[in-house]
Amino acid sequence: MTKKLLLLFKKSEIEKPIVYHLVKDYDLIINIFRAKITPDEYGYLALDVNGKEENIKKALKFLKSENIEINETDKGIRWNKNACIQCGNCLSHCPTDALFIADRKSRRVEYDIEKCVQCLSCTENCPFGACQSIYFK
Repeated sequence: MTKKLLLLFKKSEIEKPIVYHLVKDYDLIINIFRAKITPDEYGYLALDVNGKEENIKKALKFLKSENIEINETDKGIRWNKNACIQCGNCLSHCPTDALFIADRKSRRVEYDIEKCVQCLSCTENCPFGACQSIYFK
């Protein structure tokens, strides 16, 4: 089983070896997509955890006990549909087709969060700021 997670660390939690514990104590395979500690020393970690469902549940319980906020549905990329003018500039820069043409007739751009690997290419190539990152402001 694989779960995509966005972990948010408070200042007091950023120096703990969390990933080490997930691997060693819960026998999980970790794929880190993006990580950052802000100037205010809050941490963000976007990752996939892969392992037995029972181990993932135990690991999530551990993370919560360490005061780490877990978001299983959100990612570090925000797509503002209202800011998007449908120029399509992002499309050729998205390696996973997370940004795609939903309707060929209208050329309407849509975003599929499940396909996004947070490479940040969209944020670098959107001239209107429709694609934004929580990691870099």
